Amino acid sequence: MKVRHLVLGLLSVTVIAPIFLYTDRVATFNPSSSTRDFLDDVATFTLLGDTRRLNVLPQETSTAIKEPAGIVYSDPSNNSFRKVTETREHKSTRVLSATDEERHPQLHNPIRQVTIPAPANLTTLLDSHPNASHRWGTKLEQQPTQLAGNIDQKEHSDNKSSTLTEPLDAQVRHLKDQLIRAKVYLSLPAIKSNPHVTRELRLRIKEVSRALGDATKDSDLPKNAFDKLKAMEQSLEKGKQIQDDCAAVVKKLRAMLHSTEEQLRVHKKQTMFLTQLTAKTLPKGLHCLPLRLTTEYYALNSSQQNFLNQEKLEDPQLYHYALFSDNVLAAAVVVNSTVSHAKHPSNHVFHIVTDRLNYAAMRMWFLSNPPGKATIQVQNIEEFTWLNSSYSPVLKQLGSPSMIDYYFRAHRANSDSNLKFRNPKYLSILNHLRFYLPEIFPKLNKVLFLDDDIVVRKDVSGLWSLDLKGNVNGAVETCGESFHRFDRYLNFSNPLISKNFDPHACGWAYGMNIFDLEEWRRQNITDVYHRWQKLNHDRQLWKLGTLPPGLITFWKRTYPLDRSWHVLGLGYNPNVNQREVERAAVIHYNGNLKPWLEIGIPKYKNYWAKYVDYDNMYLRECNINP
Repeated sequence: MKVRHLVLGLLSVTVIAPIFLYTDRVATFNPSSSTRDFLDDVATFTLLGDTRRLNVLPQETSTAIKEPAGIVYSDPSNNSFRKVTETREHKSTRVLSATDEERHPQLHNPIRQVTIPAPANLTTLLDSHPNASHRWGTKLEQQPTQLAGNIDQKEHSDNKSSTLTEPLDAQVRHLKDQLIRAKVYLSLPAIKSNPHVTRELRLRIKEVSRALGDATKDSDLPKNAFDKLKAMEQSLEKGKQIQDDCAAVVKKLRAMLHSTEEQLRVHKKQTMFLTQLTAKTLPKGLHCLPLRLTTEYYALNSSQQNFLNQEKLEDPQLYHYALFSDNVLAAAVVVNSTVSHAKHPSNHVFHIVTDRLNYAAMRMWFLSNPPGKATIQVQNIEEFTWLNSSYSPVLKQLGSPSMIDYYFRAHRANSDSNLKFRNPKYLSILNHLRFYLPEIFPKLNKVLFLDDDIVVRKDVSGLWSLDLKGNVNGAVETCGESFHRFDRYLNFSNPLISKNFDPHACGWAYGMNIFDLEEWRRQNITDVYHRWQKLNHDRQLWKLGTLPPGLITFWKRTYPLDRSWHVLGLGYNPNVNQREVERAAVIHYNGNLKPWLEIGIPKYKNYWAKYVDYDNMYLRECNINP
C-alpha cells in the first residue's frame, strides 16, 4: 500500500506539476478559441526523454491581451510559412533572429521559440532537488532567451546571411502565392461544403488583396501586411487539413495554368498590335506642326526662303551629314544635338532630304531656327529625277499592288506572325535612300548617315579621320552570344542565302554609319544592292526593311566601330546599361517607343527633350509639351 501511494505521489509530481506550472503562467487571461487549442496541445507534450518546443509569451502587465507578433500557431508540417519567417530554412531548431527584429521594429511582443532540454530522468532530479520544478518554471519565465543555449551559432549566421540576401519582393510574391492557393481551395468541393472555412478564406482574400494593392516590392507593403500574411497562412493550413484529394488540386491548378497561359498569349498579341498602331500614328501636335510651318513658309517672299552658306554644300573637306526624314521635330533634335557638341560648328554641313508633303515645313523650321554656324540644306526627294522605278528595283517593288495589299489589307494582318514588318514606313522611299548616297552626293568623299531617332551626345568629327581599312561602311556591331546575327534577319532555308552568307555572322546597326563614298563607287556597291533586291522580289530572302539588304550589300565590307560610338535600344529596352548611355557619342531610340510618343520609355525621354525648345512659338501653338 505504501508503494502504491508512493507511485501515485510521483505521478502527481512528474505529470500534473508541469501542467500546473505552465497553465499557471497563462491563468491571468481569458484565451481565445485558437489560444485554447494551443494550450490544450501543450498537455500532449512528453517531458521524459524528449525535447519539445514552447512558444513563450513575455508576461503582460495588463490583463488585456496584445496581439502576438510572432507565430501563435506553429505546425511542424507548415513548411511554406517557415520560408518567410526563417528565410526558407528547414531546420528542427528555430529562433526569431535579430535580423528579423530589425526588419519588423513595430513588433513589440515577439514570440521567441526556444528549445527546453528536459532532464532524462525527472523523478531523480525531483528527489535530489525538491524545488527543482519551481526553479525550472522560474527560469522559463525570467530567462526565456537563455534557454536556447544549445542552438548552433552557425544557424544564426546562416539565418542572417539568408535574410540579407532575400529578394526585395519576397513577401509580395508570397502574398500573391497565398491568393492563388486560397482561390484554388475555394473552388474545391471539400472546402465548399465547409461554410466556416469558406467564409474565413474569402475574408482572408479580401484582407491580403487590400494589403497587397499595387505593391511590387516589400517596402511598398503596409505595416500590417506581415500580420495578414500570417493569418492567411493559418487559414490555408485549415483548408489543407480539410482537402486531402491531391488529384483534385492538381487538376484545378493545371486548368488555371492553361487559362492563364492562353490569356497571356492573347494579351501579348493585343499589346503588340496596339504598340504597332501607336508607333504608326502621328500625334496631333506633330501633325499640326508641319501644317503650321507650311503656311508660314509660303507666306515668305522668295528671298527669305533661302539658306546661308550654300557654297559649303559640296566642300569635301567639311563634315557632311545625311539625314532622311519626314519628321520635323525629330530632325531638329538631331541637328541641335550634333551642333551643340561640335567643337567647330562652322565645319558641319547637314543635308536633309524629305518628302513633298514636309518639304516646306522642314525648310521653314530651319529658316526660323538656324543651327548656329552650321550649314543646312533641305531637299525634296521629288527633285531626284534619276530615282525612278526603271533604275531602282525597290522603288518598283514598293509601288506594286501586291506590296500595297500586304501592308493595307487589314483582314490579313492577323495571319502575319511578325507585325513589325507591316509598318507602312517601309513603303517610303526615304527609308531606302541610304543605298543611293553616292548618287545624292556625287562630289563628297565621306558622309555620316544619321537616323532621325538618334541624339548626339559628343563631338563626332573624329569619325571622318577613321581608317576604315578599305571597307565602305563603318558601323557598331550589335550581336551578342546568340542574337542579332545574320540568321535573325535572313532566310537561311533559301539556298541563295545559305550558300553566300554565314548565319552566325555578326549584325551591325543602321542609324549612325560613316560611309566611304569613294570606296563605294570603286566597289560598285549600288549594283550589288540592286542585284539582291531583284532576287528578293517575292520577299523569300528577307522581309521588308533596310537592315537585311544592308547586311547583304555590305557583307565583308563593314568596319566595326567601337561600341561607345553608338548605343542602341532606347526605343524598346528599358534596361540599357546606364553607364553605356552616359559615355555614348550617339544614342539611338530604335524600336517603337520613340521619345516623341506617349509610349516612349520615360527614363530616356529627357535625353531627347533636352534639345527641344518647348517655348518655341510653333510648338506652343501646336500644344507640344514635354
